[in-house]
Amino acid sequence: MRQVIIFFATGAYTGYSPFAPGTAGSMVGLIVGYFFCAPAWQQDPMIFAAIFAAVFVLACLIAGRAEQIFGEHDSSKIVLDEVLGMIATMFLNPLGWPWLLGGFLLFRLFDIFKPFPASLIDRRMPGGPGVMLDDLFSGIYANIVLRILAHLL
Repeated sequence: MRQVIIFFATGAYTGYSPFAPGTAGSMVGLIVGYFFCAPAWQQDPMIFAAIFAAVFVLACLIAGRAEQIFGEHDSSKIVLDEVLGMIATMFLNPLGWPWLLGGFLLFRLFDIFKPFPASLIDRRMPGGPGVMLDDLFSGIYANIVLRILAHLL
């Protein structure tokens, strides 16, 4: 079970990347989102959102257990938060390559700078929810900005 937790928490081991593991995890999220999630949310966004919520709760449990395994709060090896944050970024947004790149860059920007309340969650919320929620907020912020850009362009 420990290896299964590590596999998912590290985004299929991309969290072990020696350079920018969060960026590597975000790439996993972009790929998973494009190939597996986008067809589902295009079919029925409400069902996808419900499934995403359930997966997010499970991801909080996985991230919390991974923190215990790695022995540190929000270990850089844990990138499951980036995977789901990237999926949240692209949810119901255009999926052409310029939009995927824009969503990726926006998510990384919000994930790095963590505007409120993401920064507060990152600093004060313990365990798996603390690991996951700041990236969910970053994904929501990036989604909104991408949506606005899509509307304007």
